Amino acid sequence: MDTGNTAWVLVSSALVLLMTPGLAFFYGGMIRAKNVLNMLMMNFICIAVVTVAWVLYGWTVAFGNANEAQGNGFWGTLAQWGMHGVATGAGSGHPGTYGSSGVPIFAVACFQLMFAIITPALISGAIADRTKFVGWTVYVLGWVTLIYFPVAHWVFSPNGFINARLHVMDFAGGTAVEINSGAGALACALVVGKRIGFRKDPMRPHNVPFVMLGAALLWFGWFGFNAGSTFTAGGQASLVFLNTQIAACTAVFGWLAAEKIQHGTFTTVGAASGAVAGMVAITPSCASVSPIGAIFIGLAAGSVCCYAVNLKYRFDFDDSLDVVGVHLVGGIVGTLLIGLFAAPEEVSGFSNGARAGLFYGGGLDQLWAQAEGAGIVFAYTFTVSYLLAKLVHATIGLRVSAEAEVTGVDLTEHAETAYDWGGLTGTLHRAAASVAAATAPARATLSAADWESMEESEDAV
Repeated sequence: MDTGNTAWVLVSSALVLLMTPGLAFFYGGMIRAKNVLNMLMMNFICIAVVTVAWVLYGWTVAFGNANEAQGNGFWGTLAQWGMHGVATGAGSGHPGTYGSSGVPIFAVACFQLMFAIITPALISGAIADRTKFVGWTVYVLGWVTLIYFPVAHWVFSPNGFINARLHVMDFAGGTAVEINSGAGALACALVVGKRIGFRKDPMRPHNVPFVMLGAALLWFGWFGFNAGSTFTAGGQASLVFLNTQIAACTAVFGWLAAEKIQHGTFTTVGAASGAVAGMVAITPSCASVSPIGAIFIGLAAGSVCCYAVNLKYRFDFDDSLDVVGVHLVGGIVGTLLIGLFAAPEEVSGFSNGARAGLFYGGGLDQLWAQAEGAGIVFAYTFTVSYLLAKLVHATIGLRVSAEAEVTGVDLTEHAETAYDWGGLTGTLHRAAASVAAATAPARATLSAADWESMEESEDAV
């Protein structure tokens, strides 16, 4: 057992878990005030639901036979249900540890659990402002069972068919997390339908500081997300860490430039979204490209995703918080660009039998493999997500009533509100009275012209 590597994996697990509350703040700031608690709850319930499912059967389905030289490329095993035999590594060639990393399988199970938690949570942004809490909870359980656990085996397990047979490069989840969640988000948005007032009412973010706080927590946690996937505290983790930072920063430039061209302004929400888009795109390639490659991947992701968020208007579907434009499109961009920028092993320190990218003399073979992997995950996830959403919507319901949607999901689903507007109004009245009393002597000396000018200014405000 390697205690240094184990410590790194456990710390990375905590960082990745922090990303789900960070996502809750990121999404919560972008929706209307009357629905923010529902958005927070939709993310937090993923932690509880997925953890229980992971312990009972998720781990064994995704990674149960990961140490076996020969295994089922489509499904793990049920032999380790309830984490049975994990501590001793029963049936594996490395008792109690994962591969050659010297990390206990329990630590790896904790790390991979955090990936399983945040992936369905990402979908919640597509159906914000109109979702039943119970329907969402049931959907999350079905989604991770039918989609995330098997797809994680395909992509992350050493004997998964996308990894071992197609040799698709996906180091930390461009397909299993980003394309997976993006395809699920598109399917859910189509089933649930458009919000009341979509394309008519403003529906602006109610708390932009929340958005920036959420982006900061996601950024912080993403270092564990990507660099922790090395399972070793060494040179490869250092490269991954650096590439993650580079892509996030260059994507900010790419998004802001595209935003300036489209709308003539640089927005705070745009900067936050650009950073997230860059980290989405670098996730599959962070261990297989050089820092120069990370610069170009970030720039491409930021600009492309900024334009992609407009797809919902062109195709008339209501993806409330642009999950499709950022995570699906960003995941596809990052996955495909590996076929161009994948560096030789001596540059990247990574090899899973895949080939160098086109720009390093590898031809188009790896690009084709990346397209195959992205296409398979998208097709499977979209189809099953759509059918599952239809089933839940037809039985217990995924969408609240029109009356509840207009009133606010926080009040109708949770009997709570995020802000005490009555107390705030009273405070404002008291503050206004204090200001009026303090300025009364000065106001008494104003001329008629001064009063008229001041009233015109107040009207303008």
